[in-house]
Amino acid sequence: MNLYTIRRASERRSLSLMVKSRVKSREVFVDLIDISEGGCKIRGKAGFAAIGDRVTMKVAGINAPLGTVAWVDGSYAGVAFEGAMHPAILDHLCAQGGIRRVASGR
Repeated sequence: MNLYTIRRASERRSLSLMVKSRVKSREVFVDLIDISEGGCKIRGKAGFAAIGDRVTMKVAGINAPLGTVAWVDGSYAGVAFEGAMHPAILDHLCAQGGIRRVASGR
């Protein structure tokens, strides 16, 4: 299955926030680029993650669901959450950080 053709199940919300995460048990600081109920896009140093790596992160003091790296493109990676981020939590993050909605696509 081509990851570029998978349709997004929920709307992404754009933001720019440094978050502390763990990738393969290593502590890593990444920029959270966007987030949705089902996943997020993060940016780190090139090589910080590989497809299939497990990811945990805390966003504005809230634990995001456990995730798996679905794609990597240079210093960017897409994380698919195993559970869903509750819409009320996304609304809270929007109110806190002025998150804006973004169009579909990567």
